[in-house]
Amino acid sequence: MPPGLKDVAALAGVSIKTVSNVVNGYLHVAPDTRARVQGAIDQLGYKPNVAARQLRSGRSGVIALALPELQSPYFAELAGLIVQAAERRSWTVLIDQTDGQADRERNLVAGLRRHAIDGLIFSPLALTGEELTSGGDGTPMVLLGERVSAGPADHVAIDNTAAAADATRHLAGLGRRRIAAIGAQDRPSAMTAHLRLAGYRRALAEAGLPDDPALVVPAESFHRADGAAAMERLLALPDPPDAVFCFNDLLALGALRTLLRSGRTVPGDVAVAGFDDVEDGRFSTPTLTTIAPDAARIAELTIDLLAERIGQTAEPPREVWVQHRLITRESTG
Repeated sequence: MPPGLKDVAALAGVSIKTVSNVVNGYLHVAPDTRARVQGAIDQLGYKPNVAARQLRSGRSGVIALALPELQSPYFAELAGLIVQAAERRSWTVLIDQTDGQADRERNLVAGLRRHAIDGLIFSPLALTGEELTSGGDGTPMVLLGERVSAGPADHVAIDNTAAAADATRHLAGLGRRRIAAIGAQDRPSAMTAHLRLAGYRRALAEAGLPDDPALVVPAESFHRADGAAAMERLLALPDPPDAVFCFNDLLALGALRTLLRSGRTVPGDVAVAGFDDVEDGRFSTPTLTTIAPDAARIAELTIDLLAERIGQTAEPPREVWVQHRLITRESTG
């Protein structure tokens, strides 16, 4: 007979209920107890009977993940990490791309029940907190991104303003005095751009540097072509920048290409910093200084919070902040 909960409990010296709590991912288990139970599971080769669990619980073991765009390296990496975290709970993840369109986002949150989804992880771009509250069908949900905070569901995010300030502060600390920003957006829904612009401006003020409107260049989207075009605008200024903070790594990679074609050196003539720590930036020439959100932690926390909501934990929505770090590479010397 394959090992069961009773065997794991005996080996770990805990109750069957404690083993069940660990297997089902409940957060309120002491770390040393969780480690002891997990060690017993690994030693015995215990595998949960997923079909029996689903029959008992009335759940499908399937969750949905909805992201604005899957071709974005950051979202693609995050999706992979969420799938890995979900697999540890024997969950299957269905992935959808909304393109940030209001109708698609609205239909998504309104119609999950008929697809037998236990929960939703959602990064909205178009819908507001009020729309999520009024249009939802009661499916447990965890929100990502910056569009909705203090809203109707648990929310996992990083402090974009502080992170952008860290990147800009780094450039100012190198002695750069004309620091540009690429990625500003006027749309009310573009919260990521708004927060990163606020952080950029905060760091300029701290360093006693002027906030020159000519050095803030908008980007319709956060793609390489937008970064390349924005850098061309900056180089055409009578007094071009000696550093640039790009609101994501794809913009920075586009900016690097324009600088290379123009004959500028990086970081000699212009230092460049990005945001997201995507893999391409680790292999670009020069390699890219960037802000690295703890994507693995975001994935783990998101799955943990969703598990609690699926387990019908009656608590107010929570705001959970995840750390970031500045990684300095060749593009800033």
